[in-house]
Amino acid sequence: MKAKSSAARSAFLYSLAVGIAAVCLGLWGNPANMALCVACFIRDTAGALGLHRAEELRYVRPEIIGIVLGAFAIGLIKKDFAPRGGSSPFTRFILGACVMAGALLFLGCPLRLTLRIAGGDLNAAVGFPGFAGGILTGVFFLNRGFSLKRAYDQPVAEGIGLPAASLLLLVLLLAAPSVLLFSETGPGARHAPLLLSLAGGLAVGIAARRSRLCFVGGIRDAVLFGDFRMLLPFAAILLTAFAGNLITGSFRLGFAGQPMAHTEWVWNILGLYLVGFGSVLLGGCPLRQLVLAGGGDSDAAITVLGYFAGAAVCHGFGLASSGAGTTANGRAAFFVWAGALFAIASMNARPWRERA
Repeated sequence: MKAKSSAARSAFLYSLAVGIAAVCLGLWGNPANMALCVACFIRDTAGALGLHRAEELRYVRPEIIGIVLGAFAIGLIKKDFAPRGGSSPFTRFILGACVMAGALLFLGCPLRLTLRIAGGDLNAAVGFPGFAGGILTGVFFLNRGFSLKRAYDQPVAEGIGLPAASLLLLVLLLAAPSVLLFSETGPGARHAPLLLSLAGGLAVGIAARRSRLCFVGGIRDAVLFGDFRMLLPFAAILLTAFAGNLITGSFRLGFAGQPMAHTEWVWNILGLYLVGFGSVLLGGCPLRQLVLAGGGDSDAAITVLGYFAGAAVCHGFGLASSGAGTTANGRAAFFVWAGALFAIASMNARPWRERA
């Protein structure tokens, strides 16, 4: 019991560091209420690599690089870097794309959902039940034996794939930025200084790995096992960001006029439903997947590639939302993404596998 209490306290304290990093990144120049968002930052990085055509969403976000390298470094230091993988990689790629589609319908990952609520964005608060509902749907399938099969020990070369790619991207950003694309206006043009962004990402990667932070895991474990301890990190980030917004005068309670947000409540709920559902099937939220990939999990690395693909598809075919609202294509595509999630969940549950 003492060990569990100590672990919960450590997770809470590490998560306070994540909240402080988010507040600082906002003060240093990242977009308001988007100071730290895995989905948005992967989308911007995808744009910088030429994977989509949205000119206002192009910037290699050093925070993403930092999160991966921070998780990698602390894994080496603590000697728990463990290359593993081989658990339904293609399915994980598709699930990653579905989660990104939901995040871009809502405009944010679970981390940004928390930061938006802490900033007074009631659109995010209204959308939260969709996130919880998606998690509960995922738990429903877990209780029916859903599994993507076991992972296996792999060579070190497999485990360092995403950390190596992140390091290469950092070298390009520092030494050869001309090969990358950059926004001149819009969210992609608003960012903290490079080294401060990288430092913030490193801090988040280390803290998230040590705390096992996962915005999906807290609700999932509370429902499955009656274990509420992993909700503490969520509370820590929410309270830290809320206090930071009050101190800096950034708190703005309401629905209208929120930065990088829309007021279409139904689609906020449904977008977050996809995020919650898909993340449970994957075993963790987007931040958790980045951290796992930094720790040697090649399945999580494949999932991250799925996030990039999802961002490219959503912005290439007009599926992503904007501050002006959702698109007709995005609303129609929701049913495709949701159908894919239900098909994957059903086909990997015990009754289907037993028939096969």
